[in-house]
Amino acid sequence: MSEMSDLPDFPAIDIVPCLAAQASLRTTPCGAGEMVWRCWGTAARPDQRPLVLLHGGSGSWTHWVRNIDVLVAAGYELWVPDLPGFGDSALPPHGSDADAVIAPLQAGLQQLLAQRSAHSARQCDLIGFSFGGMAAGMWAAAHPELMARLVLVGAPAMGVTPERQFELKAWRHLPTTDEQNAIHRYNLATLMLHDAAKIDGLALDIHLANMVNDRMPRRRLSHTNILARSLATVACPVHAIYGRYDAVYKSWIAQLASAYGLASPSFKGLTLIENAGHWVQFEQPDAFHAALLPALAQ
Repeated sequence: MSEMSDLPDFPAIDIVPCLAAQASLRTTPCGAGEMVWRCWGTAARPDQRPLVLLHGGSGSWTHWVRNIDVLVAAGYELWVPDLPGFGDSALPPHGSDADAVIAPLQAGLQQLLAQRSAHSARQCDLIGFSFGGMAAGMWAAAHPELMARLVLVGAPAMGVTPERQFELKAWRHLPTTDEQNAIHRYNLATLMLHDAAKIDGLALDIHLANMVNDRMPRRRLSHTNILARSLATVACPVHAIYGRYDAVYKSWIAQLASAYGLASPSFKGLTLIENAGHWVQFEQPDAFHAALLPALAQ
């Protein structure tokens, strides 16, 4: 596998197939099928921990499309699954919310760690975005022995907002592609991105592909305080990164830092990225990396 820094400058629309071609694929059991993990980079040292990235709801590994090359260039070995019920992964054996993905993730991570050499690290650093951040916190609470560091990006379920802060529009019933795409653009602007001008061909193509492959309907845990309750028993260092205009929180974003401080005994700090919404790592990747890399290095 060639290093990501050696890649030519592809047009933005070609980033996804280019990155996909550079990944190695691994699979682990998931319900009646398999969970698909895409891996980039190699460990520089035997004791180096892999960096696991969990995507958001109605998503896939492509939620990290503007971050993978930077993290690999920084020396990290990335393990990026399509979560159960999303992307190329099978449905979880039971349930359709974040709690249903924990067991397949745990079994898959243990299998991948066991395939490493005897002297390799048996823990990981974990980053979760949105739905994946909620799942990451629940996973770290259930299996603290495997997590060395936790970074939560745009994660819901902190018990801060009194009610849902946004409403998305349905699209599957619409008869034409143009009508569906108009709704997808509306939903991207409503939830994912602060600046509607950032809804380019890449953002729309990623969103369209991910929506079609979302088989986890009726998710409800994001409207609870399940993440805050889970963080109470997470022992590893916890960092948080959000867009200042995250649509999940809106005017309640100012309450997040204190909510994390109250919930997590190992909370290390919250960074708010200016001019960014919920999908902060896509909308403002440079500022996101400037916050993430020091958190991972501490």
